[in-house]
Amino acid sequence: MQQDVEQLVEQVAQKLGRGLSLEDLDGLLLAYSSNQSHADRVRVNFLLSKRVPADVSAWQLSHGIATAVRPVVIPANPDLDMLGRICVPLMVRGFRVGYLWVQQDSAEESPTAIVSQLPEVAREIELLSGLLLDSNTAESEFRRGREREFLAACAGEANAVAAVGGWKEVQGKGPWQVVTVLDADGWAGGPDPIASTLIHRSAALQATIGVDLVLFSAGTETHSVVLFSESVGRASHAQVLVHYQLELAKRSGRPVHRIILGISEGFARPRQLAEAYRQSRQAAQAAAVDPQLGELVECRATGVYQLLASAGGGAGAWTDTGSVYVKMLEDHDRNHELLPVLELIYDNDGSVQDVATKLHLHRSSIYNRLGRIRQLLGVDPLKGMPRLELHAALKMRRWAGRPRI
Repeated sequence: MQQDVEQLVEQVAQKLGRGLSLEDLDGLLLAYSSNQSHADRVRVNFLLSKRVPADVSAWQLSHGIATAVRPVVIPANPDLDMLGRICVPLMVRGFRVGYLWVQQDSAEESPTAIVSQLPEVAREIELLSGLLLDSNTAESEFRRGREREFLAACAGEANAVAAVGGWKEVQGKGPWQVVTVLDADGWAGGPDPIASTLIHRSAALQATIGVDLVLFSAGTETHSVVLFSESVGRASHAQVLVHYQLELAKRSGRPVHRIILGISEGFARPRQLAEAYRQSRQAAQAAAVDPQLGELVECRATGVYQLLASAGGGAGAWTDTGSVYVKMLEDHDRNHELLPVLELIYDNDGSVQDVATKLHLHRSSIYNRLGRIRQLLGVDPLKGMPRLELHAALKMRRWAGRPRI
């Protein structure tokens, strides 16, 4: 594959009559052309060190290459001893796989000539992108087959469960736990489900490299699934979270603000994989609708959401809480002052001071709102059955808006 990449880079360089370099998304040199009438200091150093220096990377990124889908003009930078360049983002079905760089000659004042030449090598650039996709995401048929089998095992298919249980990276490494990795804001993906799946697959693969506790990862259109060896600590999980956020942003070309890891209970038998996946998925869904749960969320810490999830009922479940008290408050809470305060009171063990601090209000304002609620309902919302009903109903409202993954 590497030879094919190098040959394609040489072909493009010959057609353009210019020096080229090819780098991955992390600024690592993958290939370069041999012909170059004049190479600036940045190019020479890049070819020697195989990696883009931090100051050069910052200059390039400041011109928007990380989100661009078309060639980007990078002006010369005398302070870096750097000539002008054209950055060609290499994309496959909306998936970013690398960058092709075309350097201006020292006598050229404008990149116009380079831009006008690029359509002549569009076919070669497309082939090059496809080759990089293979290497960048382990997009081999073998890997695809393994991920399909793993996801089938997570869905409870008996043959797949037996197969995964016999994998050398899984066998003897138990007890295990399943982790669902979810982009809380962008889980729905884009218009192309294949591209969305590729992005999640690659982000999961890259984010888990070198993490000893991770045994396998797979991506779906909406999220990723990672198999861990069970551990008490969460340092490895936090590492995966940070790297996944960076990788997802890099490959999708959009900001990624909040990544959630839903963590299952540990399990010792492969046949429990499907239940563990259900637990991890439910934990991620709960954290997506209830940010107070945090980003590293164990299933056992999701409280009443476990009950709501176990009740089933399909995608439309819990769209109506059925609570008369909540209906009454909804009808009178036009400024959204009552229900949020009530939920915070419940979630903070009835501490008015904690709620006032979080809302930046005086305690008297909280007491006034509780008084209005008590008057509207005709019962004390902090006592007995009314409290149980209202708290559960408020969580049902959140659960109704969960990501459908």
